[in-house]
Amino acid sequence: MDPERSIIDNFRLDDRVVIVTGASSGLGVAFATGLAEAGADIAICARRVEKLEQTREAVEALGRRCIAVPADVAKPEDCDHVVAETVERLGKVDVLINNAGIGTAAPATREDPDDFRKVIEINLNGSYFMAQACGRVMEPGSSVVNIGSVLGSTSAFLPQAAYASSKAAIIGLTRDLAQQWTGRKGIRVNALAPGFFASEMTDQYPDGYLDQIMLRVPAGRKGEARELVAAALFLASDAASYVTGIVLPVDGGTLTS
Repeated sequence: MDPERSIIDNFRLDDRVVIVTGASSGLGVAFATGLAEAGADIAICARRVEKLEQTREAVEALGRRCIAVPADVAKPEDCDHVVAETVERLGKVDVLINNAGIGTAAPATREDPDDFRKVIEINLNGSYFMAQACGRVMEPGSSVVNIGSVLGSTSAFLPQAAYASSKAAIIGLTRDLAQQWTGRKGIRVNALAPGFFASEMTDQYPDGYLDQIMLRVPAGRKGEARELVAAALFLASDAASYVTGIVLPVDGGTLTS
């Protein structure tokens, strides 16, 4: 943290370049636009090209540069391509928001093995491949923010073995990359553990499920996207320059219950 800058200025991302994965909808869009508001130029990637272009337009409307790169993060070559395009067109990579993810809700005895593998490939392998590609080009002072979930540490009383396993693994991935990179490369690696936020995944929950689960959330409500973006901004910025290897719950107190 620069002692000459004010505390508020240390939350700014001016002159930084941020990659946001899974930026075609939901929280990915919120991360992209929110960090653009903080001054960053943004590279976004996802598989759905049309929706990705809508996110790019939203970022550019905020006066920031933005590139959209179609990619499947489960493919290492796609991750390498996203990073190469970002460096070529925006000059560098300072921050990675590892947001891409999917979920399933199938009983364990009936879950298709290919469905289980797909969740692991995108949520865990994709996070690793993107971090790996970014770690090769990031300079000291850079930051990786993995998006985990409270379901990596607790149950949601739905059959989500694949999703919960992938998010538990994100905790270990975050810890190991922080140990490898913080001292040697000057790259901080942290994770967010969101609670229940509106997303395409929560749209698939059974009727009445979220109302019931809110009974175990001390805050008594779902989170708002900008509340999660604010936590991501903290971890991405110089305000968190002495923070690495942590998992920060943003869950309204879910993990206390």
